Amino acid sequence: MPSPPSSPYAHNDQTVRKVMLQVQLAAMPALLVHIYLFGFGIVVQWLLAVATLIVVEYSMLKLRGRPVMPFLTDLSALITVTGLVFCIPPTAPWWVIVSGSAFALIFGKHLYGGLGYNPFNPAMLGYAFLIISFPVQMTNWIMPAEISGHFIGFGDALQIVFTGSLQAANTSFDALTGATPLNEMRIGIAQGITVAETLKPIEGHTSHTGFWLGLNSWAWINIAFLVGGLYLLWKRTIRWQFPVGFLGSLFIFAWFMHEINPEMYPPADFVLLSGGTMLAAFFIITDPVSASTTPIGRFIYACGIGILVYIIRTWGAFPDGLAFAILLMNIAVPLIDQYTQPRVFGHDH
Repeated sequence: MPSPPSSPYAHNDQTVRKVMLQVQLAAMPALLVHIYLFGFGIVVQWLLAVATLIVVEYSMLKLRGRPVMPFLTDLSALITVTGLVFCIPPTAPWWVIVSGSAFALIFGKHLYGGLGYNPFNPAMLGYAFLIISFPVQMTNWIMPAEISGHFIGFGDALQIVFTGSLQAANTSFDALTGATPLNEMRIGIAQGITVAETLKPIEGHTSHTGFWLGLNSWAWINIAFLVGGLYLLWKRTIRWQFPVGFLGSLFIFAWFMHEINPEMYPPADFVLLSGGTMLAAFFIITDPVSASTTPIGRFIYACGIGILVYIIRTWGAFPDGLAFAILLMNIAVPLIDQYTQPRVFGHDH
């Protein structure tokens, strides 16, 4: 009688490439909404990031003596640069995305031994490098087309990214840029303007009307990321503890502070639907390499990021703070995993 096949009997058909393709597909709704609202700048930035990816990955794999094609085609680096592209202004100079992508891949991935060995999220490491090194370029965002009155086409985006100017009739590039809702909220509060006054759309008042339209634009992008994130949960590509812990802690903190002082602290819906909140919840903190690996640890890790994001946004020097919150919690992952290991069946300790 032939012996039965050896264990394990459960199989998982998920591969690195399949998971990365699912994540890339889930990001498509946000990409399309981003193009509709802010123009084709993000497409130019993504193409530059992919070109940088190919050069950096090939060079680093050769230097490390690793085969190029298996690692280049696993698409892990593509997810890194895609996440980074969504975090930078779509009209930032070309060297911003090139240097950020190169830094993320070299210092966030290859110098630690490649995929699976990096302690920090590569995309957020690249973003932190950019926001510290080039704060002006990283905070000068294009305004939505419905505010600026000019849609940034592919040709316009090429001119802006590579030359810093827009050669269009009666159009100034400087007139198309402005602060993000998070940044404008911080500026308003610092100038003594209450949250209610900042959020209230005032007809005929350009700055407030523009802010309101800009807020709605960022909300739609966050909703698009939410749709993609729900797809990833449905496909079981990501674990539910990450978005639930992150969004739950961020919501509770924001709601509590708003209840204490509604004139100083924005409402929870503003906090959840502005900046890169949903991008982080479903696409960044869910990185299986740099995040916690235990069920309870994932929830603690995500809650910690949510709390840190609110603290940095509210009292820190940066309007969003996602990168720094994630990197700080990356440092804590070994400790979290150590104390949240599930008990082995049949053992008391």
